Amino acid sequence: MPYPGRPVLEVLPEFVGTASTRQTPEQRARLLAFCAEQYAAGRSIHELAELTGRTQSAVRRALDQAGVQRRGRGAQRLE
Repeated sequence: MPYPGRPVLEVLPEFVGTASTRQTPEQRARLLAFCAEQYAAGRSIHELAELTGRTQSAVRRALDQAGVQRRGRGAQRLE
């Protein structure tokens, strides 16, 4: 029996159509703030990419620009 996949998240309405090279400064600032806030709350880069309609690389760049320290790969250790 295969393990069930996780549901794919829909792009949030505020980010629909904003994934272009010509973003306004306001759109970019909102993306950086959203990614930093949600990543700190525990969301993965993969989830953020789905929610914002961007690639994982674009989300990584946004986190770097926002000055967010990224977590290591894989699940956290149970102690």
